[in-house]
Amino acid sequence: MAHQLEVDSVQLQFGEREILSDVYLKCETGKITGLLGRNGTGKSSLMNIIFGSLVPENKSVRFDGKSVPKAYQHHELLSYLPQYNFIPAHLTLNRVFLDFNLDFAPFEKFFPEFIQKHRSKIIQLSGGQRRLVETYVLIKSKSEFVMLDEPFCHLSPLMIAAVKELIKEEQPNKGFLITDHMYHDVIDVASDLYVLAEEQLHLVKEIEDLERLGYASSNH
Repeated sequence: MAHQLEVDSVQLQFGEREILSDVYLKCETGKITGLLGRNGTGKSSLMNIIFGSLVPENKSVRFDGKSVPKAYQHHELLSYLPQYNFIPAHLTLNRVFLDFNLDFAPFEKFFPEFIQKHRSKIIQLSGGQRRLVETYVLIKSKSEFVMLDEPFCHLSPLMIAAVKELIKEEQPNKGFLITDHMYHDVIDVASDLYVLAEEQLHLVKEIEDLERLGYASSNH
């Protein structure tokens, strides 16, 4: 049975500036939903609103029709990769994988550069390796839905290809909401695609819509 995450009636203002106006978005398990938009349009704000860590003027967040205003309290429903590093730097990889109830061996096999590194601390990793660990544990988490904000940031092309493969591997089991300025990688994995422009969310039906909405250009 497919599960649904819906957010609608979102109104967000910072001072006099309206960021989001009457936004509606739907994610489903078995699908990868891409969220695109220029810097400052409110993509991260929308994810924080869904997560419950940002309280806007108005919103409705529902899982299978049931209102869940503080999704961060329900790890079985939703996990969230923010733009910043969220795993404490002093923890070892062993501890991180234990906390997420995950086996280190498949990770090690998928990313050979981590072989015999299970005792390493997060602080000893490069920026790309740290991002990779955080992204991996959330992709593999037990949540029905996973939101990824800039998952490809700081990753090498090989790492990006591997992360996309992992997302597609997990797609039958959960729903993903992904945003990243590397929009070609988002488009590559997305089943559904939205663009945030002028406070509104637009469902993209054709790739040409990206240009029409002022998103895709030679500078992006």
